Amino acid sequence: MAETYDLLLKNGIVVNHDGVGERHIGVRDGKIANINASADAAGGQVIDCKGLHILPGVIDSQVHFREPGAEHKEDLETGSRAAVLGGVTAVFEMPNTSPLTTSAAAIEDKLTRAHHRMWCDHGFYMGATHDNAKDMAELERQRGVCGIKIFMGASTGDLLIADDAGVREVMRHGRRRIAIHSEDEDMLRANAGLAREGDWSSHPDVRSAEAALKCTERLLRLARETGRQVHVLHISTAEEVPLLAANKDIATAEITPQHLTLEGPEIYQRLKGFAQMNPPLRDRHHIDGLWQGLASGIFDVCGSDHAPHSREEKAKPYPASPSGMPGVQTIVPVMLTHVQDGRLSLERFVDLFCHGPNRIFQIAGKGRMAVGYDADFTIIDMKKTHTIRDEDMASKCGWTPFDGFTAKAWPKGTIIRGQQVMWEDELVGSAIGEPVRFLEIM
Repeated sequence: MAETYDLLLKNGIVVNHDGVGERHIGVRDGKIANINASADAAGGQVIDCKGLHILPGVIDSQVHFREPGAEHKEDLETGSRAAVLGGVTAVFEMPNTSPLTTSAAAIEDKLTRAHHRMWCDHGFYMGATHDNAKDMAELERQRGVCGIKIFMGASTGDLLIADDAGVREVMRHGRRRIAIHSEDEDMLRANAGLAREGDWSSHPDVRSAEAALKCTERLLRLARETGRQVHVLHISTAEEVPLLAANKDIATAEITPQHLTLEGPEIYQRLKGFAQMNPPLRDRHHIDGLWQGLASGIFDVCGSDHAPHSREEKAKPYPASPSGMPGVQTIVPVMLTHVQDGRLSLERFVDLFCHGPNRIFQIAGKGRMAVGYDADFTIIDMKKTHTIRDEDMASKCGWTPFDGFTAKAWPKGTIIRGQQVMWEDELVGSAIGEPVRFLEIM
């Protein structure tokens, strides 16, 4: 008798821990039941993936979906819609909302807002402050919490712990990995006078490479002093790479497509305020250093740092313009274009977007393609070229810094827990997002 599954993905080029090869994948009850099903297997739903690559579901471990408090920029529904249209199956959302996500009640509110309104699965960061530091051991164990977030340098929103004593106090309470926005606040304030009115190319002077390096040095010292594991977000400088390499026992690190792809000062001349983010896009020296770090295995994950603002806000003259740009819908095609260009392998792509988040955040049942794991898949057409356009963005902001970028591969489908939610650039069914589970709080 032929094997029977709820969902059967046939003839796809599977990329997982075994390598790359054509296989059939069987799914039952939302879980992977067989990653090497027989050719005569049957399924309640059968999708022929001939010529397509099947990856474990892509996880974007840094997004800002702006809800509650700034829904004119984005909300949980529109942000997650953009995610699944881009091939992303799960996101981790940041705490700099209004009110701030700094309490159990705030997390529960986000989970309630997200339930079957978000198209993808989701976790939420708990924001650390001077006031809640002593409660972190309890707060980090709330359902749906993916980790703790500290802003050591001010960015969008009101979360900030700039002093060593404050950071040390957070690190002394709790056990889970802490994600850090690493820019030295004192240096940022001292550099404020370097901002040139209406000249966005001065943004990397204000938020200098030295400010990032100094803060990361401080952070690593505090992490080693307290024995706490840290995750350094959106690395932007070449000089931080060897520092991170020397501290891999206590620190993991994230890279973004923007910092690998968009080059200053040209990008500021072309996009003006739409190129402004924190930490800044930098020049070729830093881009080359980041690529060297990626090739050396220093970076553990790639996140979009999806942080949209409206066109009207972005059109304000520098430095009144806000920092941040969308990215959750474009992260997969942009990074796959680098794969096609030979900058990284498809296996390394999977390591950054699937295995890396699984390891760092101790995700239960996601991030690997293995029997018993959630049936999350990002299905890719590696032969399709497609031009990214503002008008195709699902984000409320309606723009992307990659407008006009010709992608050399494209997400064909997004499957979450065995349910098809996107196929050929169209949403399928309804929003089914559920909280991601984490081993440390199960």
